[in-house]
Amino acid sequence: MASPVRPLSPPASVKTILTRVTDNLALAVEGKRAQSELAVTCLAAGGHLLLEDVPGVGKTTLAEALARSFGLTFARVQFTADLMPADITGVQVFHAAAGTFQFRPGPLFHQLVLADELNRAPPRTQSALLEAMAQGQVSVDGVTHALPRPFAVIATQNPVDLSGTYPLPDSQLDRFLMRLSLGHPSPEVEARLIAARGSRSPLEGLQPVSSAEELTLLQEAAASVHVEASVAEYAVKIVTATREHPELERGASTRAALALMAAAKATALWAERDFVTPLDVQEVVVPTLAHRLLMKSALSGAYSRDEAAHLVEALVRKIPVPR
Repeated sequence: MASPVRPLSPPASVKTILTRVTDNLALAVEGKRAQSELAVTCLAAGGHLLLEDVPGVGKTTLAEALARSFGLTFARVQFTADLMPADITGVQVFHAAAGTFQFRPGPLFHQLVLADELNRAPPRTQSALLEAMAQGQVSVDGVTHALPRPFAVIATQNPVDLSGTYPLPDSQLDRFLMRLSLGHPSPEVEARLIAARGSRSPLEGLQPVSSAEELTLLQEAAASVHVEASVAEYAVKIVTATREHPELERGASTRAALALMAAAKATALWAERDFVTPLDVQEVVVPTLAHRLLMKSALSGAYSRDEAAHLVEALVRKIPVPR
């Protein structure tokens, strides 16, 4: 027998926040409601987001619109081949008057950081970002500095132009809760954008509709959502199937299974439930797992970025859904 729907307390407050923010995002990123909802879900789950798509489809706009909607401090870092770790973490600066070194924080000390074209930065800089994503801190000259709360990284990369890039290592890809692609808008939306905007920024006039405190509330609510044993077993069956698939060189890790469940718990908030259903798992399984899989075709250079997504979808269709 299915579990009864039990509304969260206070009633509708969490869903109200989610809807309000997503509606606000639509003012800046038109025609991408599904992707915007997933981006908000990712932040509600306390995760980091990878936006992988061609230039000019709104990746940067979505990231800044999220920061503005939640009223978060925001920093955009253009990752380049000469970017050093200190450029993002901060440096120790000598003050002659005091005769001491003082720490000057870098752009990572914002609540939402956009790492634009992350794969163009050298490995050392990527590693500095990895520590921030994994542990919520940075280390400079042997001293550890805590980052603000809430803290999230949204990174972008172009999957087509790979010249002069440093592919993200598995350890870094695994730290992104979700990977999303926005895609081009429909012809109708694109025509409306051209007619309405001209040279005006889509972010012009976008006001906060939530706060860092409310984002923290969302994250706490998502963490408290209950996962029944049958749903946990369902998620494990999906993850296990990726490890056994003949077309995969490497399947999803245990961290991937935890990420899948964290995203599913945040998805349950949209329905004002305090428990996860198999449908919640299905809604986030592709953006949560696909980027963590290594296809055998990737080793031969014949890999399509949609290939892993299609494989995950096919696996989910074969696994019985618990009642």
